[in-house]
Amino acid sequence: MTGVGVQDPPRPSEPRRELRTEFAFELPRGYVDDNGVAHHSGTMRLATARDELVPLRDDRVRENPAYLTVVLLARVVTRIGEVTDVHAGVIENLFAADLAFLQELYRRVNSEGHTRAGVACPQCGHGFAVDLAGGTAGGRLGES
Repeated sequence: MTGVGVQDPPRPSEPRRELRTEFAFELPRGYVDDNGVAHHSGTMRLATARDELVPLRDDRVRENPAYLTVVLLARVVTRIGEVTDVHAGVIENLFAADLAFLQELYRRVNSEGHTRAGVACPQCGHGFAVDLAGGTAGGRLGES
């Protein structure tokens, strides 16, 4: 590594790692739909620059900046249980624990490679990666 979050390009002899763009999750409480059915498993995709920029033009976000989380998660959560039309209304109706879970998952999957650094044990020399954010990345969702 040449610096925090900056990696040397792969050498021609090294296999290129495939980019993972979707992440499965299990909600702690579950989304309860209009029929009373609880949905726990789901998927989230990596966010694009557009995903982070478009919500800033949303009137709901302009009126209440905290709503950014709802709009952003609605763009990147692709499925919750059998629900594939995940929109702001679905995210609004999540339990607080599930919303917090998805916020943290968003931070982890979208900052991968940016908060990790390769280090070596000073005693044995064994190399490993550490998360510099330590799971306590500050700021609201969408703010790196």
